[in-house]
Order: sequence, then C-alpha cells, then structure tokens
Amino acid sequence: MKILLIEDETELQKSIEQYLEMEGNIVEVSPDFHHAQQKIAIYDYDCILIDITLPNGTGLDLLKEIKLKKSKAGIIIISAKNSLDDKVNGLDLGADDYLPKPFHLSELNSRIKALIRRKSFDGNVEISINEIKILPNERRVLVHNQDVILTSKEYDLLLYFISNKNRVVSKSALAEHLWGDNSDRLDNFDFIYNHVKNLRKKLLEKKCEDYLTTIYGIGYNFKTQE
Repeated sequence: MKILLIEDETELQKSIEQYLEMEGNIVEVSPDFHHAQQKIAIYDYDCILIDITLPNGTGLDLLKEIKLKKSKAGIIIISAKNSLDDKVNGLDLGADDYLPKPFHLSELNSRIKALIRRKSFDGNVEISINEIKILPNERRVLVHNQDVILTSKEYDLLLYFISNKNRVVSKSALAEHLWGDNSDRLDNFDFIYNHVKNLRKKLLEKKCEDYLTTIYGIGYNFKTQE
C-alpha cells in the first residue's frame, strides 16, 4: 500500500515509517501542514495517517481538503488529543478511524489493513477473483490453489490491478503507486512493462485466464467478469 504519514514528532514518525515499510508498504512523510497540503494536492494514496496538532495548521483542516479533492484514500487520525470532540469532529469530517496516542505499531498496522479491506475488498480477509486467490496477511497468491511466487513489486502490482479491476490504469499511476515520490525521477516507464510482463507470465504458467489488456500509449486494464 502507498501510505502518507502526516506527523511532526520525529521519533514517532521514524518508528511508524520503518515499521510500515518492513510490512511491505511505501511510506511518504509530511512533518507539517503545508508540506502535507502539497502532497495531498499532487499524489494519490491508499491510506493517510493524520495527526491533529501540526506546525502551521491542523489535521482536521487537512481532512477537509482531502475530502474536497474526493480522494479515495482511507483516513486514520492518530493523535494525542484524545478528547471526545476531536474524535467526533474527525469522524464527522470523513475520517475512517481514530487511534489515540500512545498506541502499539502492530495495532496501527492491523487497523490500516482492516481499513483497506473494507474500502477496496468489501472487508474480506481473502481476496478471490475467479481462479485467483490472494491472502494479504501472508502476501500469498494462489491460482487454481497453486502458489504463485511473485516478487514484492509483482505482488503489489497484482493487488493494485485487482482493486482497480475493469478500469484503465495509467502507467504513471502504476509508477506512483509502486515507487511513490521516486517515480518523479524516472526517465521512462519501461520498468512497468517488465513487471507487468513477468506478472502475466507467472499467472499464465499456472493456467490463469489472461485478464490483463494493454491500452497502448496509456496503460493497462485488468478485465474480469466475476
């Protein structure tokens, strides 16, 4: 998943970033209100973690901007301000969850996973698309009940395609999802083609239907009728 962490406490920021990256996520960090504004305006995320108290502004105002953008990101407020009013205001403005500090990183990780399941996969622990089954907690993929060994990027690519099935996904959107800010430094998207080619090959080797359609000059469409 691609996650934006909006948090000004340096030590907590580093701890969350390292933990979530170890879980296989791409994590981008904003330490203050204005930096977060820029991130939200330019990029898309699967999940946004927001502290309420920030330098130069509040997380609640950022939440309003995220909603005005009609972002599909899941939003979790993480804050030491554990008053009922803050919680109610945050949820009323469109946050999906509220986790008061201090918290265990394992609980934050579980809440992020649960939120993504609710928003993208109807809350299912197992994701099934015809003969394809994905077990997110194990980062495991099966086709016709046979394991498919994927690289980390191939797995993320498949999950992104399935969460956007029957929609055209641009190469730039794929690059941003897989590499975050680093995608801005890429000269071309040839690496996307290579990852898609390898993913398709591994699925076909397990007698999987070929759901991936190339939309020339634009990107790809994972077409499936369940």
